[in-house]
Amino acid sequence: MTSEESHVVSKAESGTRIDKLLTTILPDVSRSQLQMWIKDGYVLVDGNQVKSNYKCEEAQMITWEVPEPETIEIEPENISLDIVYEDKDVIVVNKPRGMVVHPSAGHYAGTLVNALLYHCNDLSGINGEIRPGIVHRIDRDTSGLLMVAKHDQAHQKLAEQLQEKRVKRSYEAIVHGAIPHEYGTIDAPLGRDPKDRQKMGVITGGKPAITHFEVIERINNNYTHVKCVLETGRTHQIRVHMKYIGFPLVGDPKYGPRKTLKIDGQALHARELGFEHPTTNEWMHFEVEPPAIFNETLQKVKEFY
Repeated sequence: MTSEESHVVSKAESGTRIDKLLTTILPDVSRSQLQMWIKDGYVLVDGNQVKSNYKCEEAQMITWEVPEPETIEIEPENISLDIVYEDKDVIVVNKPRGMVVHPSAGHYAGTLVNALLYHCNDLSGINGEIRPGIVHRIDRDTSGLLMVAKHDQAHQKLAEQLQEKRVKRSYEAIVHGAIPHEYGTIDAPLGRDPKDRQKMGVITGGKPAITHFEVIERINNNYTHVKCVLETGRTHQIRVHMKYIGFPLVGDPKYGPRKTLKIDGQALHARELGFEHPTTNEWMHFEVEPPAIFNETLQKVKEFY
């Protein structure tokens, strides 16, 4: 158990549910996780255990202790991988749509990490035991290219390139609406949505986020096939930025409109990846075509919408 932390309820916070109040105090912890801590007795109000819907009163003392994380055994799994490139330092993989990148709550099996551990046992350890080799991520329902580090030195050099914006990452997406401009740049900071901690949003004071886009094709004035290039790599960046300018991704269950095509996830594909090899410094460039479901969706909006 870590050391105890506390917070005194202010007048402005009086009447707020304990779980909601804690999300503002501990913004990096999900509301569902906080509710579990409350249920398990790790959060007390004036020394007493309460329920998640308890409404706090002014001057009450909230105390909490963060439970030690459980050790998780990540098992290698014989899952087929589409490996685009591999050497002793790095792997480039074409991740299929629907695959989670690394284990997390509710996803301890069937992930890219489980498959990588079966494929090879020499992965970097910088990101901990549940994310070996993982330098950057893409969402579960986003397909396409990822680079994976086989050792810590390679990981550090690849991570530095990401931080210094020297990695090329371009995506293809299908969005609602006809984007009027051929090119554009979205420069809008991103952070956790204060109204829904499971979402990201354009937030004042958020982390800098820049997306460049280029129209590939407008479709029947209702949809646009677009190329997006990341300058930064924030969580859900393309999905949030395209929604922000009024052109949400087709099929996006989190940020798309209610009336969208039912394709079990957003129409987004990481098509291009370019970086300097961590050992040779040679420029590496890879490109993979979108999966069948992306092309089928594109054809569907052309024919029927």
